[in-house]
Amino acid sequence: MKVIASTLRKGNVVDIDGRLYVVLTAQNIHPGKGTPVTQLDMRRISDGVKVSERYRTTEQVERAFVEDREHTYLYEDGEGFHFMNPETFDQVVVPQDIIGDLKPYLQENMAVMLSTHNGVPIAIELPARVTLEITETEPVVKGQTASSSYKPAMLSNGVRTLVPPHIQAGTRVVIMTEDGSYVERAKD
Repeated sequence: MKVIASTLRKGNVVDIDGRLYVVLTAQNIHPGKGTPVTQLDMRRISDGVKVSERYRTTEQVERAFVEDREHTYLYEDGEGFHFMNPETFDQVVVPQDIIGDLKPYLQENMAVMLSTHNGVPIAIELPARVTLEITETEPVVKGQTASSSYKPAMLSNGVRTLVPPHIQAGTRVVIMTEDGSYVERAKD
């Protein structure tokens, strides 16, 4: 499906010369003189190479049809990560390079948004927040102010993060999957 370059947004998938690219950033630039352009920073899905392209805002770009469906994470084995479509019970195997650095945040039975193109998985989106347990952290230092000081802690998934001084080992906390940062103490 052909679309005007200026309508592309982050997360759209485009087909350029038979290769699929996911748009990382899309910026419309209107110079004082000359024609307005759309600057696209993209990542090639097949091998992860990043590319920057400029199009006149009125140019047509081929937008690939991508199907976004909710899937449930089952398990990981030598083949990759197994997900199940909760409606049809079809299973999909997603390779490690698509999961990338989100792997530690995958939890059994977690609902994720899986993007496929012609039945092949090309991208995954995890929930914005996950609840994990603190396995180890430094003890509270008396007299430390709670306002701006954070201390290092190890999460149950093996990722290091920074938490406020009052958080102890064994506490369940909410973590952002995007960057692994502490949000709040879990309410459960």
